[in-house]
Amino acid sequence: MKVILTEDISHLGSASDLIKVKDGYARNFLIPNGKAIMATTQNIKHLDHQKRQIQDKLNKIKREAEQLAKKIAAVSCTITKAAGEEDKLFGSVTTQDIQGSLKNEGIDIDKKQIILEEPLKSLGIFSIPIKLHTEVIAQVKLWVVKE
Repeated sequence: MKVILTEDISHLGSASDLIKVKDGYARNFLIPNGKAIMATTQNIKHLDHQKRQIQDKLNKIKREAEQLAKKIAAVSCTITKAAGEEDKLFGSVTTQDIQGSLKNEGIDIDKKQIILEEPLKSLGIFSIPIKLHTEVIAQVKLWVVKE
């Protein structure tokens, strides 16, 4: 019997998979417990429609992230900090500082998207990666200058 899984089952497959199982297993366990539905033509068409909608939504999110990445690449941010001898900063530049600088430029992102391995502690020009999507990483040019 062919069924469509409605949830992930470790030894069978993941949700929305079309699988073939023994008739008794489907009638006595999977279907009564809501773990699967019968694979009728109507249910298969509905499943295909849902998959297309999800894929379209994911593609739209990726396109929006790519547009934002182009906007970020065109921006150059400047952060002023107090510095001492040998251009060492008093304090450091953190993801929150970078987020605020980008917000001043009209770009609103979450500070968790900024990939900064450790806070910046010196003056200079830095290229900071920003993860907008699993497949889209933008680079922002950051100038850290003396007050």
